[in-house]
Amino acid sequence: MDVRRTDLKSRRNRRLAWGTAATAALLLLFAAVSRLEPAVPSVERGEIVTDTVERGEMVRAVRGPGTLVPERIRWVPAGTGGRVERLLVQPGDRVEPATVLLELSNPDVQLEALDAERQLAQAQAEMAGLQSTLQTQRLQLQGGLSTLRGEQREAHRRAEADRELAARGLIARMELARSEDRARELGERLRMDEEQLRVLERSAGSRMAVQRAQVERLRSIVQFHAQRATSMQVRAGAAGVVQELPLQVGQWVTPGTTLARVVEPGRLKAVLRIPEGQARDLAVGQPARIDTRSGVVPGRVVRIDPAVQGGSVAVDIALEGELPRGARPDLSVDGTVEIDRLPSVLHMGRPAYAQPEGGASLWKLVDGGASAVRVPVRLGRASVNSVEVVSGLQPGDEVILSDLSRWDGVERLRIRR
Repeated sequence: MDVRRTDLKSRRNRRLAWGTAATAALLLLFAAVSRLEPAVPSVERGEIVTDTVERGEMVRAVRGPGTLVPERIRWVPAGTGGRVERLLVQPGDRVEPATVLLELSNPDVQLEALDAERQLAQAQAEMAGLQSTLQTQRLQLQGGLSTLRGEQREAHRRAEADRELAARGLIARMELARSEDRARELGERLRMDEEQLRVLERSAGSRMAVQRAQVERLRSIVQFHAQRATSMQVRAGAAGVVQELPLQVGQWVTPGTTLARVVEPGRLKAVLRIPEGQARDLAVGQPARIDTRSGVVPGRVVRIDPAVQGGSVAVDIALEGELPRGARPDLSVDGTVEIDRLPSVLHMGRPAYAQPEGGASLWKLVDGGASAVRVPVRLGRASVNSVEVVSGLQPGDEVILSDLSRWDGVERLRIRR
């Protein structure tokens, strides 16, 4: 027979009570957890770089990479076109001004030189012929004048004699008139021939001057062609070291082509590339220091390029100290230019994530360096590795310089040692 169970209701009630209690406990736990503050993030002490705020002199400087370049560079161009026949030096060789770097050949240059010499010889022969012709004409006129002067004097004497005879009635008046006309005629001819001689002498000077100018012009052309022929042996023109000689035997070069570059290795300067944002305070005469990797050389700014190229400004630095061993053209260097010195200012190391002359949120160490809190700071003028503190920090405060932008959403950090 079936037995009626009377404990089912009590079991159901116990289960309901246990479920209600569990739900209430979960709700209480959720409320307690929601009221808890998030855990403070932490960073390792070895992962951060810190610096202490100090008051004192701050040196403002800018830095940039650069290269060493020669102060004196001689570009050796081709005076005339030609084919490279021989290369007598190589890059790196030391040369003197008369050292022959290479030899060119061009038959047209020799032909033009010979033709110019031929024209000069012909012009000189023409000048000699003209001078002889003019001298002959002058001698002929002078001889004719001498004869004419004798005839003119004889005609005057004849006219005087006829005048005396006519006065005595010994000759007719017609004879006297004929003698006087003859004397006047010879006088006129004498004056005309003398004027012709003067004209000849004046024109002879002009004609000879024109011919001499022609000869001098042709002589200059001959010298020019001789220089062209001489330039086929390309010389250094200056003492130094051959830096470039980008030619091969058999190569044809045109006039004006750069054949070689000769530099004076002992006279170098540094050309720095300063970012355009840091170049606004640069001025000629500012001191600088050039790091050649094998030594540091003092220098001074001598030129600032007025144009910006590739986001940087070229600055020429004249080196004032002795160059270290290994310094040579095109050597990569780093340079620092001192802009000015700020006496008695609050400064610290330059944070990696803060911009000068503006506001920044920096991490300051507290609790003996066990924690860091975010503080608003006003920054001023900046240098390569330091920046001026206008407000927000005091001397002795230790500040984190490393980039902690991943913790922008928190106000406090724990520093693990």
